[in-house]
Amino acid sequence: MKSSLLLNTQEGIKGNLTISRRIALLEILQHERYLTRSQLIARVELRLGKNCFGTSSEESTFHRDMQVVKQTLKSKGCLLAYCRGKEQPGYYFHGQPALSSELQQILRGSVTEVDQRQIDIYQRLSPADRFHQGCSISDTARNVVAYRIRQENPNLSPTEANRMALQRAYMP
Repeated sequence: MKSSLLLNTQEGIKGNLTISRRIALLEILQHERYLTRSQLIARVELRLGKNCFGTSSEESTFHRDMQVVKQTLKSKGCLLAYCRGKEQPGYYFHGQPALSSELQQILRGSVTEVDQRQIDIYQRLSPADRFHQGCSISDTARNVVAYRIRQENPNLSPTEANRMALQRAYMP
């Protein structure tokens, strides 16, 4: 799918939450496949804010948005479908891999940086220790980004800087 199909949510769409949600869905699906409704909603909420789908009819709002997204994609020759299989449920494009070529390239680059000694040490950790380590690494990375954001914008609160750091991490 060509990126020209997708508009930047920051350009010319400010103030229209419905259009922003639909564009966010398109942008997310451009990079990742096999995301379920709840996963897509979570990713969109990270970009646009909690309850951007509403509080009482989140499912029906999501359903309406996805109908528009599907129609838009179909008009551009992309067929979006949903897989109900247990191993890989979620929305996907017929004939396209689970990840965009851009994300695949990033992952390939990451694999070359792996040190087998680190993997061996990691495998000896308990599941709880692995989880704790993963959370700690994520928290540290987010705190570093939030710190840099606050250096650039000293008037921001730590909470607001953390929110912005999360948005930067999950926005393509």
